Amino acid sequence: MHRKNVVLYIILAMILSCALIMGGCEKQPPVTDEPSGGGTIDETLEPYVIGGVFSVTGRASFLGDPEKKSMEMFADMINENGGINGHRLEVIIYDDEGDPTNTVINVKKLIEKDNVLAIVGPSLSGNTLGIIDTVEEKEVPLISCAASIKITSPVKPWVFKTPQTDEHAVEKIYEYLTSEGVTKIAIITVSNGYGESGKEQLKAQAEEAGITIVAEEAYGEEDSDMTAQLTNIKGTDAEAIVCWGTNPGPAIIAKNLVQLGIELPLIQSHGVASPSYIEYAGDAANGNILPTGKILVLDQLPESDVQYEALMEYRDMYEATYEIDVSGFGGYAWDAMGIIANALEVAGADRAALRDAIEATTDYVGVSGVFNMTPEDHTGLTKDAFVIVVIEDGGWKIVE
Repeated sequence: MHRKNVVLYIILAMILSCALIMGGCEKQPPVTDEPSGGGTIDETLEPYVIGGVFSVTGRASFLGDPEKKSMEMFADMINENGGINGHRLEVIIYDDEGDPTNTVINVKKLIEKDNVLAIVGPSLSGNTLGIIDTVEEKEVPLISCAASIKITSPVKPWVFKTPQTDEHAVEKIYEYLTSEGVTKIAIITVSNGYGESGKEQLKAQAEEAGITIVAEEAYGEEDSDMTAQLTNIKGTDAEAIVCWGTNPGPAIIAKNLVQLGIELPLIQSHGVASPSYIEYAGDAANGNILPTGKILVLDQLPESDVQYEALMEYRDMYEATYEIDVSGFGGYAWDAMGIIANALEVAGADRAALRDAIEATTDYVGVSGVFNMTPEDHTGLTKDAFVIVVIEDGGWKIVE
């Protein structure tokens, strides 16, 4: 069940039905795209319960809301097509409102009260880092929807994640900058877990990439004006600015650059790769460069792209279900649920066996990339999960 994903249950169920009618199809091995129990949920069996913790409301709702929607949509899809091993897939989701304390409370509730088999989320890097000790102590598999490389490096036995890492994002950005002849940059990063992790990678990879960081600035999550920091950058010989943060800070920076008449290229992180960034920044977003997963530019991909089918399935289902544009951030939760569903078919309701099966994920084609987990790599993606895009006329365009 590695490549095709559980999205294809309907087709496979039809094939199975035809085979049963004809009475001759050879039985498939245990790990397939075919749901156990002949495509029928046995309501006498205990459901497989998976927990979710997302920033559904608050400043990070642009992350958490699509993640919650995607997790619920995945469970509905599974149950409509026979469950897993005859078990209904049940999800219990809590909103941490972006607050780290709420995240800890909700995770403990999922483990101790709801007795979940695994947890998807949180949405934010800092919130994820704050619960790692808890899930490790309780030995509950966690698949985070946050980007910081610190979540999975060094490897923690019970912790995985689906977003592309900031390590790979920086690698992709530096490849782009050097191809454009840029060797001197200024960086401005948000003062939280995501920003600190991005700053570390920007500094760690600079020398090898032939990049010199000539200025470092920071801003707070609640800051509403960054003209002071940008004025400092203006006085340097920087050839481009790299901003590392999530909405709304990067949009404010984009607007402040226009107000100050600074014409340096603005490179954003993958933390702004959603339609909400363009809404926040308006015309100031035009010309911004960033690494992103492929879903934002799906219509520009060739059908031969290995992710094309999986991306189409997710986008079409999401937009038909919710009647809003898809967000790549929701894909983090969708991929996590797909990986867990595959693992449940093998492991059943056993947390340790489920952890082992997640770690054995190979060639899983998801929204965020092609996942190959190993005991040494609990993200399982490479920089090829990213494409570099430029924002033009309020839309996304792949940079050739």
